[in-house]
Amino acid sequence: MLLNLSNHPKSTWDKKQTEIAEKIYGEIIDINFPAVDPEANEKEIYKIANEYLNHCKKLLSQSTDKNNAVHIMGEMTFSFSVVKLLKKNNIKCIASTSKRSVVQIENRKLIEFDFMQFREY
Repeated sequence: MLLNLSNHPKSTWDKKQTEIAEKIYGEIIDINFPAVDPEANEKEIYKIANEYLNHCKKLLSQSTDKNNAVHIMGEMTFSFSVVKLLKKNNIKCIASTSKRSVVQIENRKLIEFDFMQFREY
């Protein structure tokens, strides 16, 4: 089972990313990434991270898959806190990597991401 803790639900992933994730982890479950208050202090971030740790542990406890992981992409301090807590609980954490291409069209930028791989934290 792969828990997708990001602002990008699996329905928005490209075919390559979805196929690789399903081949390695089986079922993919989206978890909404929290709106992290930019004025929150470390204590507040840690509290939210603990809530997400418990939610992930509950979902993963129901998994019958051999390989389980949490895909974490988002606000850096929250992500770091969650990754630390998950790894402390022996839960694998991964990030997706991509090539970014930017095309300037007059005063607008068109940004495209091409998925490359999952990489473990």
